[in-house]
Amino acid sequence: MGSKALQKFLTENLEDLRSKGLYNVINSLQGGNGPVININGKRLINLSSNNYLGLANHPRLIEASIKATEKYGVGAGAVRTINGTLDIHDELEEKLAKFKHSEAVIVFQSGFNCNMGAISAVMNKKDAILSDSLNHASIIDGCRLSGAKIIRFEHADMEDLRAKAKEARESGLYEKLMVITDGVFSMDGDIALLSEIVKIAEEFDLITYVDDAHASGVLGEHGSGSATHHNLVGKIDFQIGTLSKAIGVVGGYVAGSKDLIDWLKVRARPFLFSTANTPGDAAACIEAINILTESDELVKKVWENGNYLKKGLKELGFDIGHSETPITPCIIGDAEKAQQFSKELFENGVYAKSIVFPTVPLGTARVRNMPTAAHTKEMLDEAIAVYEKVGKKLGII
Repeated sequence: MGSKALQKFLTENLEDLRSKGLYNVINSLQGGNGPVININGKRLINLSSNNYLGLANHPRLIEASIKATEKYGVGAGAVRTINGTLDIHDELEEKLAKFKHSEAVIVFQSGFNCNMGAISAVMNKKDAILSDSLNHASIIDGCRLSGAKIIRFEHADMEDLRAKAKEARESGLYEKLMVITDGVFSMDGDIALLSEIVKIAEEFDLITYVDDAHASGVLGEHGSGSATHHNLVGKIDFQIGTLSKAIGVVGGYVAGSKDLIDWLKVRARPFLFSTANTPGDAAACIEAINILTESDELVKKVWENGNYLKKGLKELGFDIGHSETPITPCIIGDAEKAQQFSKELFENGVYAKSIVFPTVPLGTARVRNMPTAAHTKEMLDEAIAVYEKVGKKLGII
C-alpha cells in the first residue's frame, strides 16, 4: 500500500501540474537522436536535441567507442581514486586541457556533477557567491550545496553585479567571493558579458566561474568556448564544460590551474564517490575533440543553420527573443498555448518541445529550437513551413 501521506502529495500535485499545462510528457525515441527522429513510428524533424554538431551519431565516435569497449570493457570498474582511472581517462583530460588552453582538467560523470562538486569543494558557509538570476538549475543547486551565501544579481546587469560585489567585499562578512555565470544561457540563447564580469572580478578579487555547457563546441576558436571567444584565456578560474551536448557523448569537466584540479581530485564528492566514466564514452569524447581540432566546419555549420532558422521564423512574425547563438526560442507566453503549439507541431512532423515554468519564468513559456550542424536546408525549410501553418492556425502569427 505504501504511505498515504505520500500518495496524497503525489496525486494532488500531479493533478495540479496537469490542470495548469505544466506536466511534461516524456517521449521515447526509436533510434538515434539525429536531425530526424522516430517516435511511435512517426518521422519528425528534430529541433529539440542538444546534439549541436551532430556528433552523437558520428561514425568516427561510434567506432572509437566500440574499440575502447572491446579493449577495456563496458565499465571502468571503480571510482577514479581507487582504481577506476584508466589511461584513456588521462588521455581525455590531457586533450581537453590543451583544447581549453588550461593547465589541467578533471572529468566528471555529468555537467550537473561538475557544478555539484566543484562549487562546494571551494566555497563554504564563510563565503558568498554572486550568481546571475538566470543561471542553470545545476549551478543553483551547486551553490546551495556549498552553504555559501547566495547573492543573485539581475541577469547580465553589470551595474547590479558591481554594486553587489562592492557591498559584499566591503561588508567584511566573507572570506571568499565568487561570481558565477553561464557562458551561454540555454533558454534565451544570449551570451554572458564575460569581459565585463572579469573586470569586476579583478577589481573586487572575485573567483570567476563560467559554465560553458551551451558554449562548448559553439563559441570560440574551434568551439573551445567562452575564454577564446572573449579573448580571456588564463583569466577565468573555473571553466565548466559538458561532454554531453556539442561533444555528443556524456560527462562534464572542469578546466583550470593545476592546483585547482589537484584540489578537486581530493575534494569534489561526485568525483570521489561515483564510478568513473565508461571507457567507450571517454574514447568517443577524445574523437570528438580530434574532429573539432582538425576543422571548424561543424561549428560554422551550426551557426549557418541557426541563422537560417532564425531568419525564417522572424520573417513569419514569431517572437524569437534576443538570442545571440543558434538557440532559437519562439516565445509564446501562456504555458497551455505553448504546449498546444508544440503538440500541433508534432502532429505536423516537427519535434520542438515546449518549455514552461519552472524552467523559464511564468508568462514566458516557449518552444525552444536547437538547429544542429546535421540539419539540411531542406529539413529547416520543411520545419519553417510547418511553423507557418501551425502559427496561423493558433493565432500566434
